[in-house]
Amino acid sequence: MAGVALGGYIVERSLEIGDRSLLVLLNGLTAAGLYFLMASGFTLVFGLVRVTNLAHGGLYLLGGYTALSLQRMTGNWFIAAGLGAVATAGLSTVLYLVLRRVHGDGLPETMLTLGAAIVMADQALANWGGVPSDLDPPAALRGSIDLPGSILLYPKFRLSVVAMAMLAGLCLWLLLYRTRLGSTIRASADDSDMVSILGIRVELVFCTVFAMAGALAGLAGAAGGTYLSLAQGEDNRILLASLIVVIAGGLGSIGGAAVAAVVIGLVEAFAQTHHAIFSVLITFGTLIAILALRPHGIFGSQQDDRA
Repeated sequence: MAGVALGGYIVERSLEIGDRSLLVLLNGLTAAGLYFLMASGFTLVFGLVRVTNLAHGGLYLLGGYTALSLQRMTGNWFIAAGLGAVATAGLSTVLYLVLRRVHGDGLPETMLTLGAAIVMADQALANWGGVPSDLDPPAALRGSIDLPGSILLYPKFRLSVVAMAMLAGLCLWLLLYRTRLGSTIRASADDSDMVSILGIRVELVFCTVFAMAGALAGLAGAAGGTYLSLAQGEDNRILLASLIVVIAGGLGSIGGAAVAAVVIGLVEAFAQTHHAIFSVLITFGTLIAILALRPHGIFGSQQDDRA
C-alpha cells in the first residue's frame, strides 16, 4: 500500500508540474502576443522613421480607455476596439505633425514625446479616474476551454490575443514586402532624399507609418484592457516591455519583433512564476545576453546604425 501511495503521489506531482509548465507557457505566449501588438508599431516608428516615440505607451492607455467607453455605449467589443484604434491612429498622426518640425534632432524629439506621454496619462486620469477598469470580452470569447492533456481550463480571450498578434504580423509583413506602399516606406527609411527626388512626399509616408503604429497601439490597449486591466502606470510598463522587444529583435524588423516578443514573454512568465523577486533582472539579463551575441538585435544588421 505504501508503494501504491508513493506511486500515486509521484504521478500527482508530475501532473502538477506538467500543468504548471503548460500554464506558464500559455501565459508567456499571451504576453508575447500583447507585446508584439505594441512593438510592431513601435518598431515601425523607431526603426523606419527613426523617432524614439516615448508617447507610444500613452497611445496604448488612451486606446484602451477609449475602447472601454465605446463598449459601454455600444455593447460591442469589436466596434469599440476598432474605433479606439482609429482614434489613436488620428492622435498619432497629430503627434507626427508636431514632431516633423524637429525630425532628426534627437533631444527635442525625445522631450516632445515624453511631454506628450505625460499629457496623455494626465488626461486618462482626469477622464477615467485612477480605479483599475477592464473591458468585457466578446460573447464568443468569454469563458474558458479545456486544454488537451491537462485538467486546466484557460480563458478563450487570452488565446485570441495570440491569434490577433499573428494576424497583425502577417498583415504587416504583406504590407511591407508585398505592396508598393511597403516598398516606399522601406525606401524612405533607407534614403529619404532619393525618394523625395522621385516625387514622393516622404512626410506623407512617415505620417502613414505613425498612423499605423497608433492604430496598433490602440488595438493593443483594447486587448490588454480586456484580459489584464487599464490603470495608471500600465502605459509605462507596456512601453518598457515593447522597447525591450524592439531592441532585442532589431530596429525596423517585424520578424525580429515577433521572435523577441516570444522570447521576452516566455522568460518573463517563467521568472514571475519561479523567481518573482528577480523577474525584472532576469528579463533585462535576457536582453543583455541577446545583445552580447547579436549587438544589432536578433534580425538586426549594421545598417541599423545609419542616422
